[in-house]
Amino acid sequence: MNNFVFLGPPGAGKGSLAVKVAEDYKIPHISTGDIFRANIKAQTPLGVKVKAIIDSGSLVSDELTFELVKDRLAQDDCKNGYILDGFPRTIPQAEMLDGLVADLKVVNFQISDDIVIGRLSTRRVCKACGANYNIKTLPPKVEGICDKCGGELYQRDDDKQESILHRMDVYREQTEPLINYYKNKGKITDLDASIETDILLGEFKRLF
Repeated sequence: MNNFVFLGPPGAGKGSLAVKVAEDYKIPHISTGDIFRANIKAQTPLGVKVKAIIDSGSLVSDELTFELVKDRLAQDDCKNGYILDGFPRTIPQAEMLDGLVADLKVVNFQISDDIVIGRLSTRRVCKACGANYNIKTLPPKVEGICDKCGGELYQRDDDKQESILHRMDVYREQTEPLINYYKNKGKITDLDASIETDILLGEFKRLF
């Protein structure tokens, strides 16, 4: 089974690699953000609960997040595997996942803080279609305009330096302990995430 968990700080390229791996391995790329949005949009019982919590400004609990993930993993497209991106974020979430899935392959994206800050601070996103660009490494053909749909490109608030540093602190505090958790179980494989996505994909295929 190709049941993957992608671990790494914001800007490590987990999402970019996940898109390519999902395509090549014919498995879904599942992010907790997408699960939350899908359930809220469909107004499922879990989605109604999540919306109420988010609207109140509170954090969604580990237990409720796990219920949403568990529900998603039970769907037909996950029978040959999946990529979890953004879950688990905490040790309690990892313990719940262990109780559900025995055969997990955990991929740890290793990258320096300087590269993360450089990547995120130069990222731009299309307001219309959500396409991602980088003004240094993947610029649009016309500055400020999306190649795909002609929408306006903007810098997300959480891609500004102060927010990036805060996100990295949160990652270190909450999620970095998962690296040792999975190392102790012999389930983790390190990947050098500083290289380009296509080269990273080749390295991933060599390992898995």
